Amino acid sequence: MTHDMVTIGKTDVRTTPLGLGTNAVGGYNLFPDLRDEDGLALVQAGLNHGIQLLDTAFVYGMGHSEELVGQAIHDFDRHSFTLATKGAQDFSSGEQVINNDPQFLTQQVETSLKRLNTDYLDIYYIHFPDKQTPKAEAVGALQRLREQGKIRAIGVSNFSLDQIKDANADGYLDVVEDEYSLLHRDHETDLMPYLRDHQISFVPYFPLASGLLTGKYDRTVSFPANDIRSQISDFQDPRYSQALDAVDQVRPIATAHHATVTQVILAWYMQNPLVSVVIPGAKHADQVSANAQALDVTLSPDEYHTIDTAFAAFQHTTNGKSLADPD
Repeated sequence: MTHDMVTIGKTDVRTTPLGLGTNAVGGYNLFPDLRDEDGLALVQAGLNHGIQLLDTAFVYGMGHSEELVGQAIHDFDRHSFTLATKGAQDFSSGEQVINNDPQFLTQQVETSLKRLNTDYLDIYYIHFPDKQTPKAEAVGALQRLREQGKIRAIGVSNFSLDQIKDANADGYLDVVEDEYSLLHRDHETDLMPYLRDHQISFVPYFPLASGLLTGKYDRTVSFPANDIRSQISDFQDPRYSQALDAVDQVRPIATAHHATVTQVILAWYMQNPLVSVVIPGAKHADQVSANAQALDVTLSPDEYHTIDTAFAAFQHTTNGKSLADPD
């Protein structure tokens, strides 16, 4: 393994620069035809291949992902990996409401601990911002849980830069998770520099842009209306063709490294100074072990620059999000 460990924010949480997103582990509300045994196998494959950060959330299967991850980690040394989960979705009224109330978040952490069958979380993220709770109060509730040893690092996800500044009013914020990829680069101008300047880690989700950055798509593909990709602008021209043109510039670099396009793209994020940990998702164990091989790919400065330039047109994209936030 050629990569150094990453420190999360100002904490002593240390992990690999490559993690695993687990929305397809038990996320039956997000993907059709998921099998629990595949989910268990892919988490274990990640840990067995040197991936140390596991990223889950309550809303992945309404607790089911957390339960499966909890089962998958049972036979591993708890101190050998980093466990992150997220919460903010309140179903007490019968429908989903985003809730950052300190009391609600405290209760969410307790139920996540039970489902994951662990006595501490390395990272807990407020998954989405609500409209009413002062963000410093929401983070304050997590700080009290940190003081009790129940969480080690405090994060927020899908917060605007202003909300992040509010959340960090007392300097308690350690990590931000948000959408970022070579096709969604708008955060490079303001959000990511703020985080760097305040020693807050950045963890991008959708780093492979729903598979568009894996090199598996071509110009002839179309998606049925019930496929979520039919609603994502990345899969519609002109963006779609521009993305494929840029991916084509990655292929010779992949060939030179005896690697896949996916592994090279993941290596680019790991070498990006503004990115802390990249967390691609997967549906099968073999995808996870293939992603883990990105830890062995080191791009030259020229190769890094070539990829950066190939996707330069996406630096000023107006649609930073692939999908609308809930609420």
